[in-house]
Amino acid sequence: MDSLLWPLKVAVAYIMVYIHKALVLVGLPDGAGIAWVLSIVGLTVVVRILIMPLFVKQIRASRSMQLIQPELQALQAKYKGKKDPVSRQRQQEEMMALYRKHGTNPMSSCLPMLVQMPVFFALFRVLASLEAVANGTYEGHAAIGPLTAELAGQVQASSVFGAKLSESFMGSTDGVVKLVAIVLIVVMSVTQWYTMAQLSMKNMPESAKSSDNPMMRSQKMMMYIMPVIFAVTGVQFQIGVLIYWVTSNFWTMGQQFFTIRNMPAPGSEAEKKYRARVNAKRARKGQPSLEEEEAAARAQSGDAQGGGQRVQPVRKDRQKKGVQSPISLEKVADSQQTKAKEPRSAPGGLTPEEIARRRYERRAQARRRSAAKRKSQKKSKRG
Repeated sequence: MDSLLWPLKVAVAYIMVYIHKALVLVGLPDGAGIAWVLSIVGLTVVVRILIMPLFVKQIRASRSMQLIQPELQALQAKYKGKKDPVSRQRQQEEMMALYRKHGTNPMSSCLPMLVQMPVFFALFRVLASLEAVANGTYEGHAAIGPLTAELAGQVQASSVFGAKLSESFMGSTDGVVKLVAIVLIVVMSVTQWYTMAQLSMKNMPESAKSSDNPMMRSQKMMMYIMPVIFAVTGVQFQIGVLIYWVTSNFWTMGQQFFTIRNMPAPGSEAEKKYRARVNAKRARKGQPSLEEEEAAARAQSGDAQGGGQRVQPVRKDRQKKGVQSPISLEKVADSQQTKAKEPRSAPGGLTPEEIARRRYERRAQARRRSAAKRKSQKKSKRG
C-alpha cells in the first residue's frame, strides 16, 4: 500500500511542512507543538478547497435526484413484479436515460468522500511512518519528501491535550491518549451523522421523504451506518487522522449550511424558509413577493387562468398612489394557492412541487446549453 500511496504521501508531507513554515513565520513556536497540529488542520482546508467543484456537483446531483423521484417511482411501478431479464434490462436502460436527461447520477453525491479517502489513507500512513523516519529506519527512503528525520521527530512529539499526533486508542496504554481519542471519535461520528442528516432532512421535498422512496431509504440507512463504521474503525486511527476527519466534517457542516440556506432544493422545508426571508426583505423595500412575481410570469405565459392578460408586479408605494394593475396581484396569488390545494387532476392545476421541478428543469437545460456553447467556442478557437 505504501508504494501505491507514495506520491500522495509526498504531497501530504509537502503541504504539512510548508503550512508549518508559514505558521512559524506568523509567530507560532518552531519545533514540536501546536504549529504541527494546525498544519493538519491546514491540510484539511487545502484538500476541501481543491474538491470544492465536486461539492457543487454533489449538491446539483442531489437536487436532481430529489426532483426526479416521482418519475423514478413511476418507472418502478411500471416494472413492478417483472423479474425476467428482459424487463430488468429495459428498466435499467430507462433509468439511465432518465439520469442522462436530468444530468444527474446517484454516485455524484459520493464524489467528495471518495476523493478524500486516498488523502485520508496517505495521512494515516505518514503518521504511522513518523517513528521509522525519525529513527532512520524507514525502508527505502530517508525521508518523505520534505519531511526529514528531524521534522518527523517534531511531528511525533507534538500533542493535543497530552495525546501525541502519532498515537491511537489501540496503539497506546496511556489513559490520556485513550480519553482524547474517544472524545474525537464521538465528535467525528456525531458530525458525520449531522452532515448526512442536513441533506436528507432539511433539503428534501416532502414527496421525497416517503418510506416508499428507495433513495430515501438508502440515505437513512447510510446516515446511521456511516457514523457506526467511523466509530468502530476510529480506534485504529492516529490522533492526527482523527483531527483531520473532525475538521473535514465541520467544514462540510458549514458548507452545507450555507448552501442549503441560500440555494435550497425546490419544494423542501429549506426553500420555504428561504422564500420567507427573501419576501420579508422585499416587503421592507416595497417590492412584490417571489410568489407574486412567479404568478405574474405564469399569467403572462398562459400557465395561469387569467384570460391570458399580462400581470405586472406593482410596488407597494405605487399601489398607495392609486396605480393598479389590470388584474390584482392578490387575486392572482389567492387563485394560485387555491389551485395548489386542488387535486392534481384539476384542469391546468399544478402543485407547488411540480412548479418548482419545472423551474429547476428550465434552469438545468439553460446550464447545459451554456456549457455546450462554451465547449463549441473552445473547439473553434483550437481549430
